Amino acid sequence: MKVQSYSEFWDFYVREHSKPLTRWLHFLGTLIATILFIWLVWQRAWYYLPLCLLVGYGLAWFSHFFIEKNKPATFKYPLWSFVSDYKMMFLMLTGKMNREVERILGR
Repeated sequence: MKVQSYSEFWDFYVREHSKPLTRWLHFLGTLIATILFIWLVWQRAWYYLPLCLLVGYGLAWFSHFFIEKNKPATFKYPLWSFVSDYKMMFLMLTGKMNREVERILGR
């Protein structure tokens, strides 16, 4: 499937994150990576910044390979995937992500 717009991508992204555990591992990875990034910038420890990617994407990719059993969207759409991780996180914090999954998957 070739995605032409962010709206199309978002629907694809939600389908690829259909299982709650996948979403929670993404949430945890994104949260830890963000906190680590802020702390490393604050400490001016630039050489450790790749750890943010390792933590954030490590948990996310684990969930795709072993829980969802699909390929991470990051491989094809890195920027939209990055933005969508934060969008999903926000929707989870506001209690709206399950409705979004139901809307897209038709459950």
